Amino acid sequence: MGIEMSTDAKIFIDGAAGTTGLEIRERLAGRAGLSLIALSDADRKNAAARKAALNAADLVILCLPDEAAREAVTLIENPQTRVIDASTAHRVAEGWTYGFAELEPDGYARIAAAKRVSNPGCWATGFLAIVSPLVRAGLVPADFPVTAGGVSGYSGGGKSMIAEYENAQAQDYTQSVSRIYGLNLSHKHIPEMQSHSGLAHPPLFEPSVGRFYRGMLVEVPLQLWALPGKPSPRDIHATLAKAYQGRPLVKVASLEDAAAAKTLDAEILAGSNGLTLYVFANDQARQARVVAAFDNLGKGASGAAVQNMNIMLGLPETTGL
Repeated sequence: MGIEMSTDAKIFIDGAAGTTGLEIRERLAGRAGLSLIALSDADRKNAAARKAALNAADLVILCLPDEAAREAVTLIENPQTRVIDASTAHRVAEGWTYGFAELEPDGYARIAAAKRVSNPGCWATGFLAIVSPLVRAGLVPADFPVTAGGVSGYSGGGKSMIAEYENAQAQDYTQSVSRIYGLNLSHKHIPEMQSHSGLAHPPLFEPSVGRFYRGMLVEVPLQLWALPGKPSPRDIHATLAKAYQGRPLVKVASLEDAAAAKTLDAEILAGSNGLTLYVFANDQARQARVVAAFDNLGKGASGAAVQNMNIMLGLPETTGL
């Protein structure tokens, strides 16, 4: 069936031809201690070959549409096969561990012990990085009306959106610089944004997509005067800095660096696997804009999957990143 195997940890990427799968393969290429189970083009569409690969692997990374991801899980009969699902299918599902290691104090331990890990959505990654520590610390009440927005590179829309933008460019047709979407207020990432932040209500989410391939900004504006404890920008910053202290892939920019910034480019961390938080503030108005900058294909997708894989295999989390 075209399966290539060795005595190393055997990894099978189901959906390796998609955007996320290709990026994961790039990060795993040439790594010692790993063996990728590879199927031929024909075998990728062969149910028996896929099932054999799924059950031969020590760890499977699913890079599939939601329904296909759910089906793939049902094909796994080997109790030793562990799974990372990069789709939306299992992000709030019972029995699955949410794969954002830095989000909770016990996140690393839970992922290391898990059989089933759901990779976070890119928008949810930025939102949760900001909101979850603030809710946990009591600075933002669970029932507070939270709003979030931002802009992502068009690669976040998958093959169809990539083709739309790149075909338009090839035809010398100018797409809009950015456009808003999710206008029915039911974006697929909202359930995990609410569930894993501890919020009592869904956030009001205002996503947009820009005319650039990769990179993103996620922003949560805060009227500090409206919060019960009247926190200062320094309180917000200190809470975030404490939450991510010692976490190599999540940084919190200093208040001084944030104050010195005139603009923030959505592509600032394109091509990287990390995430940086900024607290932009106006002390007099008692307002803050808390922004997460990262690569929607890095910490927002493939980089996060590789980080989770490393943790599950007992390797340093940044290996290959």
